[in-house]
Amino acid sequence: MHIPTRHGVGPTCVSLPAGPWPTVLDFLVERMPHIPRETWAERMRSKSVLNADGRPVPLAQAYTPHTRLFYYRHIEDEPQLPELPGIVFEDDHLLVADKPHFMPVTPAGRYVQQSMLVQLKTLTGCDDLVPLHRIDRETAGLVLLGKRPADRDVYHALFRQQQIHKTYLAVAPFRPGLAWPRIHTSRLVAGEPFFRMQEVAGEPNSQTRISLLRSDGSRALYQLEPVSGKRHQLRVHMQALGLPLEGDLFYPEVLRTPDAPDDHAHPLQLLAQRIAFTDPVTGAKRVFQSQRSLRFPDRV
Repeated sequence: MHIPTRHGVGPTCVSLPAGPWPTVLDFLVERMPHIPRETWAERMRSKSVLNADGRPVPLAQAYTPHTRLFYYRHIEDEPQLPELPGIVFEDDHLLVADKPHFMPVTPAGRYVQQSMLVQLKTLTGCDDLVPLHRIDRETAGLVLLGKRPADRDVYHALFRQQQIHKTYLAVAPFRPGLAWPRIHTSRLVAGEPFFRMQEVAGEPNSQTRISLLRSDGSRALYQLEPVSGKRHQLRVHMQALGLPLEGDLFYPEVLRTPDAPDDHAHPLQLLAQRIAFTDPVTGAKRVFQSQRSLRFPDRV
């Protein structure tokens, strides 16, 4: 059964294993102890916890293993982000969003209503809206979203087959001894702490073409064209060249954890600036460009 969204938020599914819990409430409290018992009770009273048939779960509902629950995430005192996502293009199949810095693409961590997906679902009224790819929360710029479930696989195939050309802009130090353009390849794997990536020996699984656009003393503006799409790929590749991106709080050193408050005055200087592809549904040549900018030295 399809469980609808509420206020732009899709339901989270929980599978109930075999266990000793007398009630559903007891299970939820033990499995997700960061949410107080009274909060779960209030969610159940407000009909925000549903069974697999989409019916509200009563507060005293006995626990039944090997079934499923759905609940709607809600965060008290969710931080408010200073900007809204823009819409660059929209037709019956596709929506192209222009995401600001600091905004997650989908609900994550301390952001639900402030996530790009929830805001766009609320704005457009399209419950079937789904991101076709992701960019980091700290990165600004273009994100493609599919509007119809029947179209998702053909759009996803563009990314799998590397038939989408993405161009990023970044601000980083200027190193006069490096030759440009250059292609950086490496093997990227999860690192330490868990939210970082690292380069290791082995067969490369990531590739980025990097060009110098212009320099301004010790700073420079670069164009980055990723061939692969590994997490934090551009940030790690630039750091490997001795060119950490301005405003990067994870590379080369962790200056704050993902849960720490953001400094909106100093965003990561990385922008998903342009995306080009042939639309697999309409056959049209698509080229989209972000309306956002970086700080170098004028806004670019």
